[in-house]
Amino acid sequence: MDTLPVTEVDADRISWLTWLAAARAWLFLGILFLAFEVWAQLAYRTTFLFNPFNVQSIAVFAVAPLLLALGQTLVIISGGIDLSVGFTMGFAAVVFAHCVNATLDSLGVFGSLLVGMIVALVASIVPGLINGLLIARLKVPPFIGTLGMYGVARGIAFLLAGGTTVPVRNSILSVLGNGSLFGFPIIVLVTIVIVGIMHFVLSQSRYGQHVYAIGGSRQASLRAGINVERNTIALYVLSSVCAAIGGILYTARFSAGAAQAGEPLLLDSIAAVVIGGASLFGGSGTVIGTVIGALIIAVIQYGLVFVNVEPFWQFVAVGVVIVISVLVDQSQRRLGGGKVDEE
Repeated sequence: MDTLPVTEVDADRISWLTWLAAARAWLFLGILFLAFEVWAQLAYRTTFLFNPFNVQSIAVFAVAPLLLALGQTLVIISGGIDLSVGFTMGFAAVVFAHCVNATLDSLGVFGSLLVGMIVALVASIVPGLINGLLIARLKVPPFIGTLGMYGVARGIAFLLAGGTTVPVRNSILSVLGNGSLFGFPIIVLVTIVIVGIMHFVLSQSRYGQHVYAIGGSRQASLRAGINVERNTIALYVLSSVCAAIGGILYTARFSAGAAQAGEPLLLDSIAAVVIGGASLFGGSGTVIGTVIGALIIAVIQYGLVFVNVEPFWQFVAVGVVIVISVLVDQSQRRLGGGKVDEE
């Protein structure tokens, strides 16, 4: 039998590895579902994947980290990072709770919800705008700028909450946060709408093209006439707004606003983006990949509880998946599939 030339064999190997790198998130998700399904069948004589309650629970688990990760996706694609989203979420949750309580008697259950949402979303623009101005205008590194805002948003959120949670007196809020529509949790349906909007913005709009261009090469983007400063500011504002939506849904789900609502979700949001295929070097990533990454984290968290494993193993499992994802991304870059260094 004739053997293939070395160059052709290498090309086939590179092509296969490139496909594997691109499909890693889907493979991770499939392996996880298969592993938990086999475990459930052998240990409990039941199903994991085909149980509607499990599917709904995983979707609800994924909502909060996914909303933070959606804005984080655009920021990371542009070559930045946003460490403030966790406490921006908590800040918005507390503002929303206070506004609903303050306007309930005068505006009623629906009017107070509407005003609370508007005020929380507008308030969330402030930390995002400050982040954007620090990074785009004053050239502060994204890690440092957003780390500073992390502390500011954290302090203000706890001050507004008085160091505790803020219960909401609106009776309709719990229905919206825990109710279902057409068999799907309402907060999941809201998140699906946000995902659709963000996917359209990133994949179909000129702004999305500019985000990829900025992450690929900031200098080339400037030479192409892209307003890098304005686009960068908009990125961080959008990230904060996504975090605020997460805070509003958190308050709806638990009928209380909490300053620490998003504190444990910061790393999960970054992990979802990285696991979903985005490069921390910028220039690559998709909203769909981030959705898969958030689902992977939710499956790990819920699945380990389902099979009665200590919850601390969640951190180990997510950490291993992150390391594997970064290693695959590095391999993809070496194969020519990633961003080339500018300098």
